[in-house]
Amino acid sequence: MKITRLTTYAVPPRWLFLKIETDDGSVGWGEPIVEGRAATVAAAVDELSDALIGRDPRRIEDLWQLMYRGGFYRGGEVLMSAIAGVDQALWDLTARYHGVSVAELAGGPVRDRIRVYSHVGGGSTDELTASARAAVAGGFRAIKLTGTEAVGYVDSRATIDAAVARIAAVREAVGPSVDIAVDFHGRVHKPMARVLLRELEPCRLMFVEEPVLSENLDAVRDQLAGSAIPIALGERLFSRWDFKSVLASGTVDIIQPDPSHSGGITETRKIAAMAEAYDVALALHCPLGPIALAVCLQLDGICHNAVIQEQSLGIQYNTENDLLDYLVDPSVFGYTDGWVDIPRGPGLGIELDEAMITERAAVGHRWRNPLWRLEDGSVAEW
Repeated sequence: MKITRLTTYAVPPRWLFLKIETDDGSVGWGEPIVEGRAATVAAAVDELSDALIGRDPRRIEDLWQLMYRGGFYRGGEVLMSAIAGVDQALWDLTARYHGVSVAELAGGPVRDRIRVYSHVGGGSTDELTASARAAVAGGFRAIKLTGTEAVGYVDSRATIDAAVARIAAVREAVGPSVDIAVDFHGRVHKPMARVLLRELEPCRLMFVEEPVLSENLDAVRDQLAGSAIPIALGERLFSRWDFKSVLASGTVDIIQPDPSHSGGITETRKIAAMAEAYDVALALHCPLGPIALAVCLQLDGICHNAVIQEQSLGIQYNTENDLLDYLVDPSVFGYTDGWVDIPRGPGLGIELDEAMITERAAVGHRWRNPLWRLEDGSVAEW
């Protein structure tokens, strides 16, 4: 069996799908993407194809090493996302070839299902609390919301009070039994992070995500270690080597690698195993498409420290198409009382609607994240 073709499809709302084909008709799918840089990642996949065409797709580990170590420059979000999508497709193809799921090919699942959480949002506090109530009414027992808008290095008390009031209103709206995660999105700098973490303790949060950018973690190590709120981060880390110092610091309680950025199934599984050795939980990052979610669920099935799964159904980015639109059978992601089963079908456990993919790829997308500025005109973290 030899790889003959790699084809990428940029499809709305902001995703990139990859199809790998072989000379015997086998097919595998992956989702390599850096949000806002789809064309860049597609170019990286095309460059990797020079080293992949003609090789046996079942040699997954060897091909991962070839893609990672075969070039002088390595790492970073673009290359690791390109490798991720190829790796996902190789696992999908190989598992299908053997007639088993990825989890079964990897040694068998350690769980049958995993909790999922819903994103909630709204421009006003009333809209936010209504969105939170709707998610709970829909069966979700855990939700996540963005904690702040743009925040300066040292911001006003009014900014802090407004953020805390919104989150407290959501807690009041959903009651004490619903888990709430708050995403700072790396928008908060050291002077404000310690203040916000302290002020949010009464809200009894499941975790705070990216309280600071990962590169600033050392600056707030003591504050994070002393926080009563579990700390989560990792969506902007891309390899074992990126996570090594984070785990060794002892300040992070939950890691959030994204298998569409962090080298695919092969590398993310190793990252999860490293975290398990530090007694750190796994909550895979996934505000992406159906292939990415299927990958995450297969990993959730084989990683003992996986605790909850992000998913993008109804997320604010999904304006033209949503999570289920590209699936032949959307019921594979059927959420029941805040849980989803680990898919048991062959490969990643999903069947993609290739006609829909081709149709929507003709439309494509050019998604870009917002660009924010502070009151003084300087660029703010988004």
